[in-house]
Amino acid sequence: MAYSTATPAGQAVQNILNDLPSLMAVAVVDISSGMSLASHTNSVINPDTAAAYNTEVIKQKQKAISALKLQGEVIEDVLITLNNQLHLLRLVNDGKKFIYLVVNPRDTNLAIAREVVRSQADLLK
Repeated sequence: MAYSTATPAGQAVQNILNDLPSLMAVAVVDISSGMSLASHTNSVINPDTAAAYNTEVIKQKQKAISALKLQGEVIEDVLITLNNQLHLLRLVNDGKKFIYLVVNPRDTNLAIAREVVRSQADLLK
């Protein structure tokens, strides 16, 4: 456990863990630094390492949106599907943080995972 529930990020991680106890990993990430503000794992996935790499995914997609001149468009979430994992990156509305969640699609419904993460992103504004 790499978080304290005394912080908003830590509380968000705890809330997600309460709602999705079978998750594989979760982190709240600062986009400017790529550092986890709070994280938890139930697997071999290191959410702190993944945070840095996924920050680059977000930054590159933001650059692509700008290069394509998609004005008024903002990233809500990014979904990466693997054979046995779903990786969801949900941006917080202030654009300074995102929630990173990894679940096994056999254990967790994508729609439910998205709703849980969305509700916590709203709390981190």
